[in-house]
Amino acid sequence: MAGIGPLTQDWEPVVIRKKNPNAAAKKDDKAVNAARRSGAEIETLKKSNAGTNKAASSSTTLNTRKLDEETENLAHDRVPTELKKAIMQARTDKKLTQAQLAQLVNEKPQIIQEYESGKAIPNQQLITKLERALGVKLRGKK
Repeated sequence: MAGIGPLTQDWEPVVIRKKNPNAAAKKDDKAVNAARRSGAEIETLKKSNAGTNKAASSSTTLNTRKLDEETENLAHDRVPTELKKAIMQARTDKKLTQAQLAQLVNEKPQIIQEYESGKAIPNQQLITKLERALGVKLRGKK
């Protein structure tokens, strides 16, 4: 620091101010109560649909009308009867329980139960795992 010169101090005051409140802070309960105590004017507006959902449900939109008029019954695919029988037959031939088969394919026993009862939505990857574990072809032509 030999070549810099004499050091001086700056004694001018630094003023730090808070930001003006934004719109959300102006609507805060504390701010409204403070304004009431100080006697400032407070504007209140009553909304006509406040607290109701009338605007959303009063008119039927095109999409909801189409859904209401829809008569087709849509459902997920379920495990076919042939597949569930084939899984049960192959499992019993190998003398495995549902829990043991589930452990072989790294799934929960509940999944195997759903497949054998026909309630599951078919997953091709799981069916492939079952085919490998049971050594039987479950899909397609035999």
